[in-house]
Amino acid sequence: MNSGRTTIVLIRHGVTDWNQDRRFQGQIDIALNAAGLRQAEMTAARFAIDATLADIAAVHSSDLARASQTAEPIARRLGLPMQLDASLRERHYGVFQGLTGEEIVRRHPEAWKRWLAREPGYELPGGGESLVDFHARVERALEGLVARYRSRTVVAVAHGGVLDCAFRIASGLALEAARHHDLFNASLNRIEHDGERFRLVHWGDISHLGEALDDVEARG
Repeated sequence: MNSGRTTIVLIRHGVTDWNQDRRFQGQIDIALNAAGLRQAEMTAARFAIDATLADIAAVHSSDLARASQTAEPIARRLGLPMQLDASLRERHYGVFQGLTGEEIVRRHPEAWKRWLAREPGYELPGGGESLVDFHARVERALEGLVARYRSRTVVAVAHGGVLDCAFRIASGLALEAARHHDLFNASLNRIEHDGERFRLVHWGDISHLGEALDDVEARG
């Protein structure tokens, strides 16, 4: 128990070929590459040696393969079932999905301009989510974990965009504000809920990896 405080250990999935190509994944179901699978195993091993990661109540994961492949060795190491949760999916990027930034600039220049401006209510064409809707979805997911695992510690494996929302929720950083926080693949990021609000505990921990990839902007 931790004195009424609920801790969520947020982990971004391991690296994929599309991460390395700087290609928008969004909700396209891309698997980890060989490096990402190694990162998943190294992240799982961290739980065996880090006393601050003891007494984990549950392991939740986005239902997209790159997240569940990262969560599976963690759940196995902890002897817990992996629970899939579609509310932890990456933002739907609409027509951006499957494209690199350079391709988007050529094909969808106006949408790219508005995306870079971080217009909170702008819905990306092609069925994409607005920042407001995506942020609200992530906040509901985090609050749901708090309600279910009150005063415990839970692991949630998700995506760069989900982690970005979580950082903003816990720090009070506005949706419109530029990002200066890291969103490393296979990183450990901790937020805590005190019964009233979230706060940051620790962010961007990749000491178990040595190095990891950070997107210029969250894109998968």
